[in-house]
Amino acid sequence: MQSFYPERFERDMSCTEADWLRWLPAAVGDLHWKLQPGTAGVRLGDGALGLKWQVGEPRVIGLVSLPRLLVSFRFAGVEDLARHAFMTRFDLYMQRGGG
Repeated sequence: MQSFYPERFERDMSCTEADWLRWLPAAVGDLHWKLQPGTAGVRLGDGALGLKWQVGEPRVIGLVSLPRLLVSFRFAGVEDLARHAFMTRFDLYMQRGGG
């Protein structure tokens, strides 16, 4: 987890769009949000978060090919602490690991 989340940032995520769309409702939780093709808007108190994504070229490492989703996060009118609280939960729900 990060200690600070800026108002605008991008992430290169190793997932398909179908994975992202399946995980997104749990990551957003009980907040009001609206989904449109390639975008989502989330209400955070008096502010908002705009999400945009597009499928990137797979990352190839030797014989392994990993999907890529390029995601843009844009917060507006959301204080530092509220951004941090939202992203901490969001990151926990989006986190995937292996053993």
